[in-house]
Amino acid sequence: MPVIFAAHSSSVMVDGQPVEGIQAIDYRVVRQQGHVFALGSSERLTTYYGETRVDGRITVASTNAALDGLITSGTAFQVVGNLSHGGASRTVAFDECQMSRKEFNLNSGGHGETVYLFTATRARESDTPPPAA
Repeated sequence: MPVIFAAHSSSVMVDGQPVEGIQAIDYRVVRQQGHVFALGSSERLTTYYGETRVDGRITVASTNAALDGLITSGTAFQVVGNLSHGGASRTVAFDECQMSRKEFNLNSGGHGETVYLFTATRARESDTPPPAA
């Protein structure tokens, strides 16, 4: 049975400080992949892997002063997401992050949102299973 994490019981921290006004966090991990084919054959023999790229986005309501500081300072930071629902939880840690871009959006009838885009050296995930019933 899948574990569905809930936003209202999850949190995101940057360098150990909670991110205020968080609306969303999303990320992707992409592994470079190459294929080896035999001469004269169209079937793949094996696959090899190269670099791993980690890209993430943190969306906050209006702005966040701490994240704004990281976009201008160029210093490395860590992002930790504590995802949970019921007794199940997952910790996702992004190490040696660098802020790459900031986007701001304000729609009529709504509130401002800033999206902070970052890259990371690695993403580490660890699960805590729900307690036995």
